[in-house]
Amino acid sequence: MNSEKFLLGGDLPVHRIGFGAMRLTEWDPPQDPAPAIQVVRRALELGVTLIDTADAYALGANEELLAEALHPYPQGLVIATKAGQSRPGRGQWKPLGRPEYLIQQAELSLRRLRVECIELFQLHRVDPQVPFADQIGALKQLRDEGKIRHVGLSQVGVDQIEEARRIVPIASVQNLYNVSDRRYEEVLDYCTAAQIAFIPWYPMGGGAHAAADGALARVAKEVGGTPAQVALAWLLARSDVVVPIPGTSSSIHLEENMAAADIELTPEQFQRIAFP
Repeated sequence: MNSEKFLLGGDLPVHRIGFGAMRLTEWDPPQDPAPAIQVVRRALELGVTLIDTADAYALGANEELLAEALHPYPQGLVIATKAGQSRPGRGQWKPLGRPEYLIQQAELSLRRLRVECIELFQLHRVDPQVPFADQIGALKQLRDEGKIRHVGLSQVGVDQIEEARRIVPIASVQNLYNVSDRRYEEVLDYCTAAQIAFIPWYPMGGGAHAAADGALARVAKEVGGTPAQVALAWLLARSDVVVPIPGTSSSIHLEENMAAADIELTPEQFQRIAFP
């Protein structure tokens, strides 16, 4: 079996399959939050110990829903949130990394999540209009003040990770990565060497790998799983620092995703998926 835990930041043991909460709210908070609350509570029952959200998900309502569902939080649960992406309109995302804005959003997240310290606070996007060192400096200030425990980054390259690490320790990198889209291989290799959590978003991917006769489907038949489960199992096998956060609003899909941790790919199956 794949290693079940990763030490996030060197001191927070988390299950290697987390939960991405974005789909619980989309743009608007649900009129009836009960189904979403049921899903996130079920995630904890299945062993999830890392939940990923952001200030921009439903303009903060996603964080509020998590607090409604789970507060007071059980010991060992890590709720990671992010700031640095504004939502000027439906379907619109705009990086916003002014230090005062990042600090303001962290304060709002603290209130919405009902915590005194955010275990993992990530820069959602690098704002090209603001010096990178200033954006990281704001997160360092929050860490120094005890308002966040660990700092993470998203959609960054190796040079940016190294620059950030000269200012503050970096516990995680959240980049787009899956079987079909591996543009950040160099970043993953760097994180592996540095034992920085690599949190791939859109972890199931798509494209030819997801076709009915594709590599994922063929291996899924061999292991008695689904293509989605095999996609997650492949990520877990790719590096011991990978912590995927598949999101869903369905308890059935949630259970399927978590069961991927029990799938062990042979080296031959891993290579066949990597190079179909």
